[in-house]
Amino acid sequence: MRIVDVAAFYTPFGGGVKTYIERKLLAGPAAGHEIIVIAPGPGYRVEDRGPGARIVYLKDPQFPLDRRYHYFRDVETLHATLDQLAPDIVEASSPWRSARFVGEWPGKAPRALIMHADPMSAYAYRWFDPIASRPVIDRAFGMFWRHLQRMDQLFDGAITTGEDQTNRLLAGGMTRVITNPMGVQPGIFSPAYRDEGLRARLLARCALDPSATLLLGAGRHGPEKRWPMVIEAVTAAGVHAPVGLIIAGDGRDQARVVAAAAENPHVHLISPISDRHEVARLFASCDALIHGCEAEVFCTVGGEARAAGLPLIMPDRGGAADHARLADGWLYASADPRSAAKAILDFIAAPREAVRARALEHARNVRTIDEHFADLFAYYEKLVANPVVDRSRPPVG
Repeated sequence: MRIVDVAAFYTPFGGGVKTYIERKLLAGPAAGHEIIVIAPGPGYRVEDRGPGARIVYLKDPQFPLDRRYHYFRDVETLHATLDQLAPDIVEASSPWRSARFVGEWPGKAPRALIMHADPMSAYAYRWFDPIASRPVIDRAFGMFWRHLQRMDQLFDGAITTGEDQTNRLLAGGMTRVITNPMGVQPGIFSPAYRDEGLRARLLARCALDPSATLLLGAGRHGPEKRWPMVIEAVTAAGVHAPVGLIIAGDGRDQARVVAAAAENPHVHLISPISDRHEVARLFASCDALIHGCEAEVFCTVGGEARAAGLPLIMPDRGGAADHARLADGWLYASADPRSAAKAILDFIAAPREAVRARALEHARNVRTIDEHFADLFAYYEKLVANPVVDRSRPPVG
């Protein structure tokens, strides 16, 4: 198949979408498929990624809120590029205007909407959960749900990476949603990389001795990650048991994270680590992963922690919760530091050897990103053979 991915949020400067697409550019040709990514950029150019893989950049404006990104504005050029490429199937990897552009392209190829983002959880629910119920919030954001219902008519299928998001999209009126869980890069994370010396040094940075519990937080410093809430929970748990927290990451919310950590000597912030094998050693050398974000569709860090043999302490919604349930982890009420503190203490009170043995067993069964792509390509082959949308007639709605 010739698979064309219209990737509104691809940028060569990094990010989760880039990581995902880079792997797909390898996995597609390895499976006998051609992968072409169309991305907005500062000018037209084609980037060859070897046999069966390339990125086509179209000239489009910079995104005003983040200058690393551009956004599709020239729909005529995008449609002409799709006509020229003649894909067997088209992906849209953002639910916003680029999805509408792809959905309204007059070509006959089937198309799939990849839900890499969960805007309602990342923004609307995070902002208004404290003051309104979910049904009230959904009604207030009815325009977004009507947009998704329209996309449901234009696309042959929508793909999420977690059951939580799938269920909410179906409840919101979409009808062609499937779940294809993502996975971790194989051969990187393993419990075998556990280093007790590193663990002791990290605890020393937290002003604690090796008898304490070492928790790991990893990820971008953004408001939706809720690191100040995690720090508050660890601080509360620390009143009852010695517990240290290492947070690896940076980002635009860093000043708030630094301020939250300043009053607790048992919280230590470190910069992101670019060497993946060093990341794997860090993961394997901690006692558990704690996460604060309930808005992630897959939560890659949760999968990586499972592969490293770490128990999980996670919010009860989103992709993070999916990982915790698969790994028999500890769940707490999303955005609630008191509930998170209780989950930390429940983890500490559990028999350590039994918890460790269970985590090691789960580490053997973590899904890989290559398994995700194998299932994705098989699904696309079915859509190519039997499209859902009849494009000989204009769509309803």
